Amino acid sequence: MQSIDELSTNFISINSEQAFNENALALLQIHYKSNPVYRQYIDFLYPSFKPSSIEHYTQIPCLPIELFKTQKVVLDGYAPIDYFTSSGTSGSERSVHYIVNFTPYENSFLNCFSQFWGNIEEYCILALLPNYMEQQHSSLIYMVQGLMQKSQHPNNGFYLHNHQALINTLQKLEQKKQKTILFGVSYALLDLSEQFPFALNSTSILETGGMKGRRKEMIREELHAILCERFGCKHIFSEYGMAELFSQAYLQKNGFISPPWMKILIRNMHDPLCLEENGKSGGINIIDLANIYSCPFISTQDIGKVHADHSFEVLGRFDQSDVRGCNLLIL
Repeated sequence: MQSIDELSTNFISINSEQAFNENALALLQIHYKSNPVYRQYIDFLYPSFKPSSIEHYTQIPCLPIELFKTQKVVLDGYAPIDYFTSSGTSGSERSVHYIVNFTPYENSFLNCFSQFWGNIEEYCILALLPNYMEQQHSSLIYMVQGLMQKSQHPNNGFYLHNHQALINTLQKLEQKKQKTILFGVSYALLDLSEQFPFALNSTSILETGGMKGRRKEMIREELHAILCERFGCKHIFSEYGMAELFSQAYLQKNGFISPPWMKILIRNMHDPLCLEENGKSGGINIIDLANIYSCPFISTQDIGKVHADHSFEVLGRFDQSDVRGCNLLIL
């Protein structure tokens, strides 16, 4: 069996169901033995649980994401060097994801970007993420900074509230036909498009979701339709990720696509231990093999469905759950 250090670097080479299953089962053995929060949860839920009896990743129990708010979810023997917190809204309790090693996260988002977007060095990266910039320990800000460092484009940059400066930069880049990605939180993109409707041809808008209490929530299709009209583009892209994970999925034409080391499973809304078939909606469970030192097996409060081609939709959120995270819009 691979060691924890091998698993922390080898996940990006996964290219088959067999390889994913082997890595997932290896991590199950490690986390059941050395992750106190995960083991306590499983022992409470399955008193006779034996990791050796699990043959497929679809049988692995997933940890409720709510426990990141109250528990220190990290492997024994590893001292955290930092942490990410969920974005949340003002006054809400935030989840904490303790970081033992940033390398798996960096490997994950850089390799994921190259799979979906191509060579990062061809892009200028702009960011309109005011609420994330105003808080510390944001996994999204860390990711975008990492992409900027890899891109090395001289016009890369974050914009807080100066929309005019952002538009000036976009105009210059558009004139040069420079391939550009604008990461933006939903409410800030709406604010920008209201003040400065501007046709974009070489720029891709990648909305990260969330009104953060600043605007009325709306379904993604409505949001994207408004942004397409105001920016004169045919398609708005999205990212699905959260502070408790180390991997992201990107919205393509028919749904979100996750990298080979990340699987989306749908659990029954009434029986969380039962998984749904493709095409049926339910709670989203995620297996993220990049999330080596915290917990790779997460049960979220998001509602979605997986299609036959393995793409998935995010349809909303369970009642009473926090409005937080990236790209989580209401039904």
